[in-house]
Amino acid sequence: MSQTQILNELFSIRDWLRYAVSRFEDSDVFFGHGTSNAYDEAVWLIFGFLHLPHDTIENFLDAHLTSKEKKDLSFLIEKRINDKIPTAYLLNEAWLRDYKFYVDERVIVPRSLIAESLSENLYPWIDDPEKIYSALDLCTGSGCLGIMMAHSFQNAMIDLVDLSEKALQVAEINVNHYGLHDRIELIQSDLFNGLEGKKYDLIISNPPYVNQTSVDSFPMEFLKEPSMALGSGEDGLDHTIRIIHEAKEYLNDNGMLIVEIGHNKEILLKKFPKLQFQWLDVSLGNDFVFMLEKSQLPD
Repeated sequence: MSQTQILNELFSIRDWLRYAVSRFEDSDVFFGHGTSNAYDEAVWLIFGFLHLPHDTIENFLDAHLTSKEKKDLSFLIEKRINDKIPTAYLLNEAWLRDYKFYVDERVIVPRSLIAESLSENLYPWIDDPEKIYSALDLCTGSGCLGIMMAHSFQNAMIDLVDLSEKALQVAEINVNHYGLHDRIELIQSDLFNGLEGKKYDLIISNPPYVNQTSVDSFPMEFLKEPSMALGSGEDGLDHTIRIIHEAKEYLNDNGMLIVEIGHNKEILLKKFPKLQFQWLDVSLGNDFVFMLEKSQLPD
């Protein structure tokens, strides 16, 4: 059956949802950029393409697509399957909690566990969000965590830092979308190198943390992302080690550092056996995001 014949037999969003799920299930696409299964991926792709809300899909399932919508949606489904392009890049959108961000191939697709705690103002680690006056999002990528910080800590001026000029271009799009250009500064820097003299009440970072073995076995979808934003040396901790050694100089008294490290907790504890890491309780457990107060950091 030709593609034209297939398009002629698909009328409603319900039809297209069933078709997309079947196509994804029958392919070798990898789910890991915001979904974990063919159904959720199909909902995201179809409803994102049609600019419809994802949380009320029942209201639209029997709506029919126009001829142009059918042609364009078919093209996206085939790109997702054949070229292994993540849905986030096909739609130029990604979600963290209730926040929507523009993304493209200049940045990794946002998927940070820190976002869970930011949606609760980092409680109980921060008991008074109004007393956070300066904050830093290190390795910001699309700017997603820094923008969430701006909403959680209304009195804070926030720096978004990344080594990649291209990533900062994407972050600027998102900062402007949320109308935060008066509270957020974008800075190109290799971690802390360009931040001399700056001090923060809060530093958060979701740095590259993938070890070399994992990088070597990446599915094609991950290879579409900027490599510099993923790998971090043989054990995945090159960036994290630098951050731990250098962060103290950039924190105010009583300031805190929060870092996401992926599956590297055991290795990290062996490298820093004397540090009193405190671990945030996130959806995957308490092994992935640590917090250290300034007084706990090495000199």
